[in-house]
Amino acid sequence: MLMFCPTCANILIIEEGRDCYRFACATCPYVHNVRRKLGSRTYPKLKEVDDVLGGAAAWENVDSTAETCPECRHGRAYFMQIQTRSADEPMTTFYKCCNPSCGHRWKD
Repeated sequence: MLMFCPTCANILIIEEGRDCYRFACATCPYVHNVRRKLGSRTYPKLKEVDDVLGGAAAWENVDSTAETCPECRHGRAYFMQIQTRSADEPMTTFYKCCNPSCGHRWKD
């Protein structure tokens, strides 16, 4: 927490006094003793993250291919391709296991 001198508007420094800490100005004789502990926390408000893949609805009308799931070793997986990088790089292929009890997702 920054405190400013009410006399000359410079930043106050913290120094140790005889029996307490105090705010003191480096340019003028202003001194303010700290009698109790002050503190506050302000947490930033996080913005909502958009689902890049379109959420659960994105997997409704996709095709399946012969791709082995790395989790359950099922032989088929749904797939979709999305351009995630610049246009001169290849598309990223996203997979979802066709096994309803697994549903593992990975990318290639």
